[in-house]
Amino acid sequence: MSRVGKKPIVLPAGVEVSVEGHLVTVKGPKGELAREVHRDMQVKVADQQVTVERPSDGRLHRSLHGLTRTLVANMVEGVTKGFQRSLELVGTGYRAAKSGPKLVLTVGYSHPVEIVPPSGIEIDVPSPAAVVVKGIDKELVGSLSASIRSVRRPEPYLGKGIRYAGERVRRKVGKTGKK
Repeated sequence: MSRVGKKPIVLPAGVEVSVEGHLVTVKGPKGELAREVHRDMQVKVADQQVTVERPSDGRLHRSLHGLTRTLVANMVEGVTKGFQRSLELVGTGYRAAKSGPKLVLTVGYSHPVEIVPPSGIEIDVPSPAAVVVKGIDKELVGSLSASIRSVRRPEPYLGKGIRYAGERVRRKVGKTGKK
């Protein structure tokens, strides 16, 4: 039995959840999110709580139960608090800047790399060596953060590249000199 799927989602003040067929819509102070859930899962709203029910104890339904509950809980958290992901640029001359809504990265290529965020996602550059991706959709925030990181992944010998804040890069020992 899924312990995650059984937990009800308590709705904070100012958040409305509506279910129309398989489309779940969440409205809150930061915006509105909608997601279509699997046709077998039943999402019910009652008494300022959202519950997810499954039709059987089959393997597929057990896995979808917890997933659906987590997706709806992330939508509720996104429209109330929002999500953010911080990235660090490590390397000599590596820097980030904002040009309108675009992010411009100078990370050792012959040209600057420009990244345009999708609608609903905001990029902040608090310092030239730090980037913060903010938004209400957890999936979009994580996806954009991963694509920014993939521009120049941290390499294991010198540790240069773009990494998540707090990420530890496993370092390798380089060549040794002849004796």
